[in-house]
Amino acid sequence: MNHNPTELTELRDMRARAMAAGGQERVDAQHAKGKLTARERLAALLDEGTFQEIGALATHNISDFGMADKKYPGDGLVAGFGKIRGRKVAIYAQDFTVLGGSFSQVQSHKICRIMDVALDSGIPIIALIDSGGARIQEGVRSLAAYGELFTRNVLASGVVPQIAIILGPSAGGAVYSPALMDFVIMVRQISHMFITGPDVIKTVTGEDVTFRDLGGTLVHNAKSGVAHLLADSEQQAFLQVKQLLSYLPPNNAEDPRRVEPYDDPLRMDDALNYVVPSADTEPYDMRAVIDRIVDRDSFFEVQPYYARNAITGL
Repeated sequence: MNHNPTELTELRDMRARAMAAGGQERVDAQHAKGKLTARERLAALLDEGTFQEIGALATHNISDFGMADKKYPGDGLVAGFGKIRGRKVAIYAQDFTVLGGSFSQVQSHKICRIMDVALDSGIPIIALIDSGGARIQEGVRSLAAYGELFTRNVLASGVVPQIAIILGPSAGGAVYSPALMDFVIMVRQISHMFITGPDVIKTVTGEDVTFRDLGGTLVHNAKSGVAHLLADSEQQAFLQVKQLLSYLPPNNAEDPRRVEPYDDPLRMDDALNYVVPSADTEPYDMRAVIDRIVDRDSFFEVQPYYARNAITGL
């Protein structure tokens, strides 16, 4: 069999460019913000050696607005399949170092492909969001691409778990998809979710508002209820994903994975006799009841900040 060394060299070059993301300067800028790159995030979340990528060399075909000179293998999205603690998942990570993680038609094709397979296979879908929104250079094509994604979010709802981790901006069109998913995890200092930014708000209403006040972590964890969990770091967010998946079945037709019990099912807790006040008008914390009924240290609370805000008015 004859091999063309030129073609092999070109292929290796494209693979190297795909691994380099948006270039060392942009990678350094990402790290300076305290953020990992898309591939670093996948390596931290997935079991070692399990990631199988699709569309690693795909690029857009847009030539308008100088886009002919802005082609990156992968087109700003890393997508594929892997395992988390032995469980198969479909996963994608937006790459902010490539055109600000802006959403393109190519990105949509890659995401929709793994979501279609996830639905057919009955496996969870994990999204690592870090995007400034639609790629405006693609015009209506980018908006139509969002429509394909939203359709699959709805079709997957109630069929397989969908988990979104907000690891940077989730702005404009980029915010609708995670809001349609089952669970949203945000990270302090780096996560923001909003439909339109502070500059537009200033122009339209004259109101000065910060990114934090408009769509920061506490806004969505303690007021709007859009987010369900709040992490102090990306690594903690990944641990929350792993813990959350351990409670969920892979799809709506299967049971959750069975685990060996570590707490005596016949354990008695005398405190339950006294935790509920005798007076009907006296409040008590239901978490104290739940913690004593379920297996020790097993209660995984969703939206704890939202619940606390609703109770105390903080």
